[in-house]
Amino acid sequence: MRRAMRMGLVALIAAATAARATAGEPAHHFFTTSDGVKIHYMTLGEAGSWVVLIHGYTDTAERMWFRTGIAAALAANHRVVALDNRNHGQSDHPEPNGVGRAEDVIELMDHLSIARAHIHGYSMGGGITGRLLASHPERLITAGFGGSGIAEDDDELRARASALDPAMPAPQGAEAAAFQRLRERASARRPAAEGGDGRPAGPFAGRPRLEIDLTKVTVPVIAINGEFDRPYSKTHRMWRELKDFTNVILPGRNHMSAIAVGVPMDPTYVDSLARFINGHDVD
Repeated sequence: MRRAMRMGLVALIAAATAARATAGEPAHHFFTTSDGVKIHYMTLGEAGSWVVLIHGYTDTAERMWFRTGIAAALAANHRVVALDNRNHGQSDHPEPNGVGRAEDVIELMDHLSIARAHIHGYSMGGGITGRLLASHPERLITAGFGGSGIAEDDDELRARASALDPAMPAPQGAEAAAFQRLRERASARRPAAEGGDGRPAGPFAGRPRLEIDLTKVTVPVIAINGEFDRPYSKTHRMWRELKDFTNVILPGRNHMSAIAVGVPMDPTYVDSLARFINGHDVD
């Protein structure tokens, strides 16, 4: 089933607002992974299936999911758990400039005796979701990609998808400030190693390429991207190959403003995600 959703419904917005007001305060916990890394995670919600939220690079679970109200809205009908990826937030930082690890999510689910969950990640978290979809599909009820997706492997198809992406206008005001904060966080975490051109190597340099056959994916998948966040480059392959794919494009939003503290949030993000999870839930 394929569909594009571009507008939040008034009723969903009201429900999400009510949920944020009544969900309560999240609880903080820690567990230790098999390789000795202490991971901080937060939980919210008393009943329902589990939703696992995975934040982006340089971010934290609290800022991305709880301070924005996304976790509270989902907790109205579900039990939410969001971790600080290793090398982020209150989790251990064995590699100070490092990224998160998909296996930590599986170990967290095992720690909490979660057999299957709705798993949703933003940016780096979306990359982790993709790896989980490839390596542990039996652990997912649904897969969610925010600010991310699974790009085309074929050069011609990649170029065709890229040509559909609108150019991003220069950010202004609060949005520009949010971009600056991201640049500062990334600069503080810049790896010391250099790439072949003399510039600092990116945080994801050297990671193995994602190998996945999307035609064999059986769980429902959603992608939510800003209009100015290369939404077609990130989702063209998913649209072509997935059996059950929901594609959401947020008008006027980019990678930072789709989820950003200090920038008015488009309620379509959380409304679309909640509606998707509720519509593909398990008993």
